Amino acid sequence: MTNVSTVASITDFLTPAVREMPPSGIRKFFEYSTGRKDIVSLGVGEPDFVTPQHVIKACITALENGKTSYTPNAGLPELREEIAGYLESSFNTSYNPANEIMVTIGSSEALDLALRALITEHDEILIPAPCYISYAPITFLNGGHTVTVETSADQQFKLTAEALKAKLSPRSKVLILCYPNNPTGGIMTYEDWLPIARLVEEHNLVVISDEIYAELTYGQRHASFAALPGMKERTLLISGFSKAFAMTGWRVGYVCGPRELIAAMLKIHQYTAMCAPIIGQIAAIESLRNGLEEKDRMMESYNLRRKWFVESLCQTGLPCHEPNGTFYAFPSIMHTGLSSEQFAKRLLDEEGVITVPGSAFGPGGEGFIRCSYASSREQLEMALERIGVFLKRL
Repeated sequence: MTNVSTVASITDFLTPAVREMPPSGIRKFFEYSTGRKDIVSLGVGEPDFVTPQHVIKACITALENGKTSYTPNAGLPELREEIAGYLESSFNTSYNPANEIMVTIGSSEALDLALRALITEHDEILIPAPCYISYAPITFLNGGHTVTVETSADQQFKLTAEALKAKLSPRSKVLILCYPNNPTGGIMTYEDWLPIARLVEEHNLVVISDEIYAELTYGQRHASFAALPGMKERTLLISGFSKAFAMTGWRVGYVCGPRELIAAMLKIHQYTAMCAPIIGQIAAIESLRNGLEEKDRMMESYNLRRKWFVESLCQTGLPCHEPNGTFYAFPSIMHTGLSSEQFAKRLLDEEGVITVPGSAFGPGGEGFIRCSYASSREQLEMALERIGVFLKRL
């Protein structure tokens, strides 16, 4: 027999942090579309490419040869060596694979481990916004206090030293960076980073640099914050294989940084996840050894879509700055008089197009929507046509 009073009060056992945490502003819009067959989605932050066949075949062979065991907690040594070589040749960052690199279950676990290892109660975590939706909730779960540093469209959503300096305090401890930026597509150049690095050093901050979109930088080479003089020693560089290598479902990420910080994160990893899946790690090795040409072809495809899609959004009636990174456009909907949530909800209800309201990405996101152009040309054309119809009706 069910004890009604027990069932009714079971949520009382939840921690206050979990009870107060809002659901993902991205997932909510996918739930709205459940059961509909006429949907065109610009909401998913996922490549429309399938993992290359040679990677899949390498994993099938590995499985047939019995590769189904645990790996070392920090990841397969050969994968860490490949990551070290790749980062040095691609982004001018140098790490010792023995003790400065750890393989994680996607870059999301790396972020969680970093914040768990660093935050003590009431520490202030500086987060440029708009930004990826996970940073603030994970900070909150770990007892930290988020401090938003707003960026703006008229400055291409770059982080400025003036904006950062205005938010610094004696309790400032960690600066989270996400460039190329999700959701705006903004990037930072080496010159842009220099005044930020000076403030980081002057105020003794630790930096978590989320560089999952590093390869998706158009027209120039990605500038890694860890490559700046003196910054490697105080930076955790987080990345992975989901976006550039079309491996979202394989769940393989990594974090690089000072060995003392990596060792601290590894202790948490040992007790919670133990290791990333071996087959995902084998896929990552194959991608780095033999998949760089496919990666470059995918990047070029995104670049071609980027230019055409942004121009088309503007012609349709949604002003949009040119994103120089990621596979997202972040057009303004301010002139419609609707909030970003209202706009996205009505566009979905009336035209069957999924976008993500800018408000989901924190302060500074209101007045914009995020549109992923990691879809086929046919899907993008259909979405643009429907957006045009919707705007005319407004």
